[in-house]
Amino acid sequence: MKIGPYTLSSNLFLSPLAGYTNLPFRLTLRELGGLAWTTCDLVNARSLIERTPAALKLIASSPEDRPFAIQLFGNVPEEMREAARIAEACGAQSVDINMGCPVKKVVRVGGGSAMMTELRKTAALVRGMVEAVKIPITAKMRLGWDEDNLSAPELAAVLEEAGVAAIFVHGRTRAQGFSGRVNLGGIRAVVQAVRTIPVIGNGDVTTPEAARQMIAETGCAGVSIGRGAFYDPWIFRRTAHYLRSGELLPEPDFAERVRVMQRHFDRYCEFYGEAHGARLFRKVAPWYAKRFGPAKPFKQDVITINSRADFAAVLGRYIQWRTQFCDESGELLPRYALDPLRASFMEAEHRDSSAPAERSAIPVPRGPVETW
Repeated sequence: MKIGPYTLSSNLFLSPLAGYTNLPFRLTLRELGGLAWTTCDLVNARSLIERTPAALKLIASSPEDRPFAIQLFGNVPEEMREAARIAEACGAQSVDINMGCPVKKVVRVGGGSAMMTELRKTAALVRGMVEAVKIPITAKMRLGWDEDNLSAPELAAVLEEAGVAAIFVHGRTRAQGFSGRVNLGGIRAVVQAVRTIPVIGNGDVTTPEAARQMIAETGCAGVSIGRGAFYDPWIFRRTAHYLRSGELLPEPDFAERVRVMQRHFDRYCEFYGEAHGARLFRKVAPWYAKRFGPAKPFKQDVITINSRADFAAVLGRYIQWRTQFCDESGELLPRYALDPLRASFMEAEHRDSSAPAERSAIPVPRGPVETW
């Protein structure tokens, strides 16, 4: 598929998630294969204009991280145009406008999901950004503010007229937050509302089968994966292979999971500095441990690390402890082995919208969306 002038290697995308889709993670995913396009964490347009250190860290990229988009939020046309120019100058292949974030601090300034409530104003802002830069402008939205205001199809058509190159749509409303099921029919309505630009579906894709189902039932051109990628970094490679061949690749073994986790950790230390990177990685390592089999000591110890040496010591102790649950070849004994479908918390949530919150390895806001 294509976005603007770019022909992509697959139709699989990484969804931005604040605090998680940093450069170390994006590079780790790209190294594993199957991922065509990444987007950095959402960035406040004004902060980027002011060149704040935090904003510049969010948009950091490298030659290996291509093509990639910088996602902006804001509602002041002049600021969004200037921020788009800066993103282009910084080497981004695209600028994505966040029209889906439901969080209060974004919505109350007119950004995120609030942009779906004022179509004419939003279209004018987008048109100005399209005219300000040469790189493609895309938009990420939800289905609407709530079930009574499903504005995504109309907004998508308006944005196509304004010149956006692609639409990313999460199949939930702002009022839903992250609860309930993704509405594939709602994504299909957005696909049918546009004529020439690709629509990329998003939400609850945690297996290759779920990606194929979304494409089949909605007609979307591609799939964007968010929390599912944090839980299973191999999902892009496995999904790309499945969509091409119909064959499911085997789950990575323990040695491969440890190898990738170590590489991910090293990138954190290189990018953030050893001490800060180690502390930040405390919230990342448990994603990997979800599929290690028995892992309680590791999960307890890894949230205390402050250095490379700490991480190596925790991992070494855990590998030795884990041998009691393995056979002579190092594979988990059958009674300790994980069923991949059962292990996938998001797949469980997709089948049962009442699934308990503790299944989620990636924290999301809880309670009424108005309080986020």
